[in-house]
Amino acid sequence: MANTLTLNDGVAEFLAALNRRSLDHVFFVACGGSLSIMYPAKFMLDQYSATLTSDVYNSEEFCRRAPRTLSSRTLVILCSMTGTTRETVRAAAFSGSEGALTIGMTCDTGSPLARECEFVVGFETPYTSGVPIDAASSNYARIYQIVLGLVRRYDGLDKIRPLLGSLAKLQSVIDSAKCTFAALFGDYAPRFAKEPVIYTVASGASFGAAYSFAICVLMEMQWIDSHPIHANEFFHGPFEVVDRDRAFILLKGLDSTRPLEERAERFLRRFSSEEKVLVLDAGTLNLDGIAPEFRGNLAPLIFFDTLWHFAYMVADLRNHPMLEGRRYMKVLKDY
Repeated sequence: MANTLTLNDGVAEFLAALNRRSLDHVFFVACGGSLSIMYPAKFMLDQYSATLTSDVYNSEEFCRRAPRTLSSRTLVILCSMTGTTRETVRAAAFSGSEGALTIGMTCDTGSPLARECEFVVGFETPYTSGVPIDAASSNYARIYQIVLGLVRRYDGLDKIRPLLGSLAKLQSVIDSAKCTFAALFGDYAPRFAKEPVIYTVASGASFGAAYSFAICVLMEMQWIDSHPIHANEFFHGPFEVVDRDRAFILLKGLDSTRPLEERAERFLRRFSSEEKVLVLDAGTLNLDGIAPEFRGNLAPLIFFDTLWHFAYMVADLRNHPMLEGRRYMKVLKDY
């Protein structure tokens, strides 16, 4: 595990170039699991920047919508794990054609996305390779460095050092969280393996983790019907499905939106069944080494990393493979 951490080389190169560029807006653009990290990135930018506004877009809609604010004063941050997601590569080309500054995040720094972007930031992932990594090398870690680098440049607020210190400790915190949640996962996995529908609920920085787990793990890899539900939107329609038999996963983070998640939990405790509601509470974890101001931002990575292990437990009980069982994604070429 990392004891000390410095800015990623690609991030540092990008930030150095900002001295020659005036920016006033950021677009976070990606698809699927890569899109999920854009939500907490925007949350962090909203927290710390008074000068940079931002939007989050699915890559293809970004191209089709063609926001009029896209210009030479715009930064477009794109992400694709393989760097081959065609919609995201297209979004990078479209952004460049409008004069925007582009930075592509990918595991393959020689990929089509990397070639299409002005700057490239590499990251590592254990999910497709199966090789464990230090969380300090993850896409979350990279994009948070980019965001706070922007804040330092355009707002004069330097939070890089406490962020890097927190990222250096993150993997040990995740490993500890796996132990903390182990009994809970062992209790819920046999029941949830039998569920035809599982909803995931969160808000704020943690919503991206709920989104990714619902669409990329439960639906894509386990063929379990799911939907990510924002913890406050829950009360504007979705809560009507709640009964004693409906299964939910609720993520309780540590950012300013935690009261929204607590309200959803109270309702679920009241009208659902305890054995049908899996609550992961970041407040129960040992977060020593993580700066208090970043605990809410890093909670979603802890949630998703630990939920990945829960998903494998469910997959084993269902006798349904994870990545290897997909019928369409990475299998078909004509969709």
